[in-house]
Amino acid sequence: MPLTRDFKDTIKVRGERDPAFRVALLEEALDAFLNADLETGKLLLRDYVNATVGFETLGIQLHKSPESLMHMLSEKGNPRADNLFAVVSHLKTHEGVSLRVHCSAGPQ
Repeated sequence: MPLTRDFKDTIKVRGERDPAFRVALLEEALDAFLNADLETGKLLLRDYVNATVGFETLGIQLHKSPESLMHMLSEKGNPRADNLFAVVSHLKTHEGVSLRVHCSAGPQ
């Protein structure tokens, strides 16, 4: 289901003014990836990019076309791990955060 323009604008406005929201988008994207939900992770990263640096600037910084990056983070995108990790690395640096994985025992 495509998102409405209002929803995308809401994410962008909140992302511009709320650093905790931006960090939460990154955390949720990585949590989705680690839990085998690639589609959700890509869409959350796409929301983060749209709310912050934008695909034009990200493309310049990563030496990739904005269209390629948009496709990579779309529902049907199939990014290679090295490209996906390059995007994540750049975005966490852009946000000024470091991220760690914490393992805990699951149900036995």
